Amino acid sequence: MSRLRKQWGANTTNVVETKSLVDIKAKTGNLYESIVIVGKRANQINIALKEELHNKLEEFATHTDSLEEIHENKEQIEISKAYERMPNPALLATQEFLDDKIYHRKSEDDLFS
Repeated sequence: MSRLRKQWGANTTNVVETKSLVDIKAKTGNLYESIVIVGKRANQINIALKEELHNKLEEFATHTDSLEEIHENKEQIEISKAYERMPNPALLATQEFLDDKIYHRKSEDDLFS
C-alpha cells in the first residue's frame, strides 16, 4: 500500500457521517468559504489518487493482450478493488479540514472585495 493511501485512509471511514455545520463554519467564519476549501482539497486528493492508480495499472498495460487476458489479471483487479474501497475524496478532505490539516489563506484580492 502506498504512503499516500495509508495517510488518507488511516483515520477516515467509508461511511458518510453528518458533520456539524457549526464546526465547519467555525474554521473560517463562513460556511460557504469552508465548503469551497474542502471542495478544492477533495479535487486535489482525487487527482493524486487517479494519477497513482493509473501509474500502478500502467505496469500491467500491454498493447498486444487479447480481451480474455485482460480480464484474468488478478493483481490488476486487486489494485482496482483496493482503490474502490478507499474513502471518497470529499470524505477525506472534510476530515482533513476538521482536523486542521489543510492550510488555507485569503488572497489579497479577497480582502479588498
